[in-house]
Amino acid sequence: MDINFNKNEDHNKLLLSDLKRKLAKVKLGGGEKRIEKLHQQGKMTARERIDYLLDPKTNSIEIGAFAGEDMYEEHGGCPSAGVVVKIGYIKGKQCIVVANDATVKAGAWFPITGKKNLRAQEIAIENKLPIIYLVDSAGVYLPLQDEIFPDKEHFGRIFRNNAIMSSMGITQIAAVMGSCVAGGAYLPIMSDEALIVDKTGSIFLAGSYLVKAAIGESIDNETLGGATTHCEISGVTDYKAKDDKDALDTIKNIVDKIGDFDKAGYNRIAAKKPAADPNEIYGILPKSRAEQYDMMEIIKRLVDNSDFEEYKAGYGQSLITGYARIDGWAVGIVANQRKVVKTKKGEMQFGGVIYSDSADKATRFIANCNQKKIPLVFLQDVTGFMVGSKSEHGGIIKDGAKMVNAVSNSVVPKFTVVVGNSYGAGNYAMCGKAYDPRLIFAWPSAELAVMGGAQAAKVLLQIEASSLKAKGQELSAEEEQKLYDTIKAKYDKQVSPYYAAARIWTDAIIDPLDTRKWISMGIEAANHAPIEKQFNLGVIQV
Repeated sequence: MDINFNKNEDHNKLLLSDLKRKLAKVKLGGGEKRIEKLHQQGKMTARERIDYLLDPKTNSIEIGAFAGEDMYEEHGGCPSAGVVVKIGYIKGKQCIVVANDATVKAGAWFPITGKKNLRAQEIAIENKLPIIYLVDSAGVYLPLQDEIFPDKEHFGRIFRNNAIMSSMGITQIAAVMGSCVAGGAYLPIMSDEALIVDKTGSIFLAGSYLVKAAIGESIDNETLGGATTHCEISGVTDYKAKDDKDALDTIKNIVDKIGDFDKAGYNRIAAKKPAADPNEIYGILPKSRAEQYDMMEIIKRLVDNSDFEEYKAGYGQSLITGYARIDGWAVGIVANQRKVVKTKKGEMQFGGVIYSDSADKATRFIANCNQKKIPLVFLQDVTGFMVGSKSEHGGIIKDGAKMVNAVSNSVVPKFTVVVGNSYGAGNYAMCGKAYDPRLIFAWPSAELAVMGGAQAAKVLLQIEASSLKAKGQELSAEEEQKLYDTIKAKYDKQVSPYYAAARIWTDAIIDPLDTRKWISMGIEAANHAPIEKQFNLGVIQV
């Protein structure tokens, strides 16, 4: 291996080490003292509950682990958005589990908590996955109630989705394992079946203090809305559990009886490991996001037996398109090329730019995958579409629009891996979050923004300098450099994959070696939901 490979490997493994350190911190939720307090109450933590519920020694993936990262610091922070979401297996059936983390502000709902819960429900709806709610929440975080209460994508949308999922026949099971207050009380009761843990679980629209203030009635919370009340008097809940483990065992027994589902029928054969060593990804992926590399070498380390059937190999070479298998599943791959390629037009350096011919090729390939019912995988390292008079006169906007149209109207499941850059309209064309990928996740090397930090800082600096000049002020070279550094530092923070993950623009940041697992589990989930409409590009300029 050359010296650059070793430097890249060192850099990417440092990024991975940082990822693991951050994840370890996130998994502590509100901290060790609050975890210990929960244990003293005879309760398990959210993560302990999920670990107990899921089948041992089976794969699982966590959605939104970094949601809320570095947000709400003035409110004490909200690690992992105060809720843990995992896709895994219960009695061999793939499910999605949503568990409030009572160590984070007693499981209160911040704005990002609502967004993360809605993302979990979206995954359940798209894939017709059973969803399990482990409820332990004090309700809406009141200091930020105006950011979570009334809008279309706020708290109330959760209950609307409960009703929609019920009508779709998607199994919903809720276990009340702590507080379940006010509007939040509707979630378990709008589920198909509800359990409650004796002495620690409670459900009521208003707690004892509010009842006293509102109507003058004196009553304790257990009598008002405890397990005995709701299992024997109101009939609100269906099962009474003696403790957390008993409740989770009951859920396992319920899931074990669920019938099989109609499958979408995506093609799968016995899986094979890549022939090329996946560990070499760390050395192939450059340290700098501006450096070149061959995306084909990444693909060979992700797909079964490193076999890749390239579509239109000699045409539109700034995009790689072709067929492969990942963990046995047939997939169509659309990937940005980052190396210098010799073409009939001469030597071309692509650098993740999408040209007209590449967009045209991708549009046709996406249509082919839809016709053949093959899931799509997008490997993003894109700086955008080609600019300049030659591209504009050649109709780059029209060709780019065709590609965006094909991505938008695709009916097969799409999965997006942000390998490196994800800039501007390139993010859209390569199936960014706005284009409904079933899962979208990033490597630690990812950057998401309208443009790169250096470019953005130069543009913003020019605007600031022009504004000052109009007022008769001039920046010295030293002042200009200082302002540039300030702007770039702020922008660099915003292009970080952690900034994106905190806001759930991506579902996760993962070790590149986990990519195959994420795509495989994603396609397995998608296989629960047969395609219900035909692929149609609608009106499109040819």
